Formats: sequence, C-alpha cells, structure tokens
Amino acid sequence: MVLVLPPQLRQAEAKACLRGLLLELPAQDAVVVVDAGPLLRFDSAALAVLLELRRQSLAISKTFAVAQMPTRLADLAALYGIGDLLVAAVD
Repeated sequence: MVLVLPPQLRQAEAKACLRGLLLELPAQDAVVVVDAGPLLRFDSAALAVLLELRRQSLAISKTFAVAQMPTRLADLAALYGIGDLLVAAVD
C-alpha cells in the first residue's frame, strides 16, 4: 500500500490532507511510502505534512520514504535543510 499526496497541497489543504493520511497510516506496511508524484501545486505546507507523516511513522516503529518527489519540492526541502529526512523510496 502507498499513501498518495493530492495534486494540490498548500496551507489551506494541509490539515485535511494530513488528517486523512494519518487515518491510513496504521494499515501501511513496515515501510510507509508516500507517493508525491501527483503533486503539482504546493507550498512549504507539503513539507510539513511529509515531516509529520514521517514522525508518526517512526512513532509506530515503521520506516518512511517518499516516492516520485517533484524536483521543486526536493529543492525546497534542501533549502530548509530537511532533505535528508525525506528519504527517496527505492523501487
């Protein structure tokens, strides 16, 4: 199973998106993979959602990875110094 981010994830959508993804988290495999490929429009709130998903995954002894992270999002993560926390998923 993979968690999938929506096409738009900005501050206005972040709480609802996170809430929905957290409901799905317990059913995920030992490695929680979030597919960021659908993201087209986003701001730093997308990073906040990913970081909270990572934190919650680790809290329940699961590992965390992000698949198909858009280049602009990876650049934003690097700018904020958190790129190493959002490990790329291995196919």
